[in-house]
Amino acid sequence: MAKRKRLTPPAPDRFDGPAPEVKSMMRPAPIAQVAGEASTVSALRELSDLVRSARDEGRLIETLALDAIEAGYLVRDRLLAPMDEDMQALVESLRARGQQTPVDVVDMGGGRYGLISGLRRLTALTRLFSETGDPRFGRIRARIVVPGDAAEAYRAMVEENEIRAGLSLYERARIVAKAVEAGVFPDSRDALLTLYAAASRAKRSKIKSALGVVEALDGALRFPTAHGERLLLDLSRALEGDAGLADRLRGVLEATPADTPEAEQARLTEALRPVAAPAPAPVVPEVASPAAPSSPPAPAATAPAPQPAPASAPVSPAAKTTLVKPLDAFEPVPGVWIQSQTAPHTGTRVILSGPAVTDGLRQYITTWLRAQARGEL
Repeated sequence: MAKRKRLTPPAPDRFDGPAPEVKSMMRPAPIAQVAGEASTVSALRELSDLVRSARDEGRLIETLALDAIEAGYLVRDRLLAPMDEDMQALVESLRARGQQTPVDVVDMGGGRYGLISGLRRLTALTRLFSETGDPRFGRIRARIVVPGDAAEAYRAMVEENEIRAGLSLYERARIVAKAVEAGVFPDSRDALLTLYAAASRAKRSKIKSALGVVEALDGALRFPTAHGERLLLDLSRALEGDAGLADRLRGVLEATPADTPEAEQARLTEALRPVAAPAPAPVVPEVASPAAPSSPPAPAATAPAPQPAPASAPVSPAAKTTLVKPLDAFEPVPGVWIQSQTAPHTGTRVILSGPAVTDGLRQYITTWLRAQARGEL
């Protein structure tokens, strides 16, 4: 009798091998798989383009190492005082709250970045990292911008500082001079119109006037940002009227450097004062001595009549001692008397006289009038 084959599966306890692999009979259609992969690639490309666009437009903030930043990429417009009150406040703010506002940098390649704006933040973080060694102060948040050219980079730096904390008149004039010196602009006029395009004409005129002070005294002044606009403009006019004043001022400032802004300001103010005439000697009345008989008067024929000195002749020191202030004159500064006279055919005439009216004062007034005529004041 033939033996029948057993059709039922063996009992689980009798099956020692692995469970047979059960393959699903349902496979995705090729068109669905291709469409999914294409969608993923498109999304990744769109995300990449978005990141690149944000980076190029300065909307992407990255964290960079402090030593990767080139602070001297541009000639800086702001002159940092050694740990002044504002810098100390910024250091304490960064210590307590961290960096809130990113700096602007440009990618120089090779992992190096040039600083466009944010010098005070970079300086404060560097001081904190050197002081504490805390890794959170060893990196800086930065926007990577792409300026069109060097002129645009300088303009971005100036505008950022003007918005956040206005520069002093000296700093504004200095960056104009340094940008021209670096070859970014052909001349100071082009630099002024580009860097301060949004400024008023009066403001640009003041900056232009202060350029003379920068050219004459940059490096000799220890506290240039502490001096107000009025002093700088007075200095500019004085330098225009006296060719030797710049060398004299540099000599005084470099021989004995001032310790405080007030001391330096006092020296500059003293240099602007007109040279005072020597004190007049007392006039002794011409009274004959009672002990000796008076001499008989000389004959009129032998005494030559005194001739009046021409208006342009210099006044001798002896003559200055006998000057008398006219009754209708006013004295704006010691030793300078001003009279105003009106005639029918010649119009108003202004007369300057007094012991302090010198050739230097005449040159100063002439220079001022010419600047007025050119529209520079």
